[in-house]
Amino acid sequence: MAVSSTVLSCPTMLGRIRSIAAEMRTLRSGAKCQLSTVKPSKYSSKFSTDVQLHESPQALFDEYLEDKCRVFKAMFPDKPRSYRLNEEEWRIHMSPINFLFLTARPVVDMRIRCKSNGQDYPPDVPLDITRVLELNMMKWELQGLGQVMEQSDFTLGVQGALYPDRGGSHTRLKGQLEMNVSFVLPSVLAFVPEDVKRSVANAILTGLVDSMKHKVVESLLADYNRFKHERKTHD
Repeated sequence: MAVSSTVLSCPTMLGRIRSIAAEMRTLRSGAKCQLSTVKPSKYSSKFSTDVQLHESPQALFDEYLEDKCRVFKAMFPDKPRSYRLNEEEWRIHMSPINFLFLTARPVVDMRIRCKSNGQDYPPDVPLDITRVLELNMMKWELQGLGQVMEQSDFTLGVQGALYPDRGGSHTRLKGQLEMNVSFVLPSVLAFVPEDVKRSVANAILTGLVDSMKHKVVESLLADYNRFKHERKTHD
């Protein structure tokens, strides 16, 4: 609805409009301050893997890790749900997450790096390891939340590393994957007890960790076996 020039030319009415606008800004500012005092609930989950790796001298696991595109496709084989952004990053549309009465669809940007010679290794990786595959989630978005939750009210973090350890009599494939989630519930759900929130968070993390564990370990080893077979066939 347009405001006439007569109304705007009236000093009394113009002053009232400015006063109302100032009150609205004050209310919005107060609401933001009130929300900022709410501490998010934070939860984390971590798993380690340590399995025997049957390496071939003609197809070392280090050589396999150099092909980051192949490694990514082995871990995330669903092509319609993922695509490459640049040399190191891929965008992945993950399976939906059920969050209380909400269903969110995570979209994450995952960075994959292959490191060697002990340079910039993750803290838990020994420096004598020849090559390390490092996973880090760089960006994320939760689609489907609508107006119920702000994106800033939910935080998801993923980081991990995978590497061959040849320190013993047999080569071992070792690694760690850590996931973190934090969230602030809308005011209408402020009554939800802590044990319920913890149960929901654990369910989210367990589902994500189990899925990643399968992709990172089982799918990767299966593709490495194909890589060895390809090398043997070409030779």
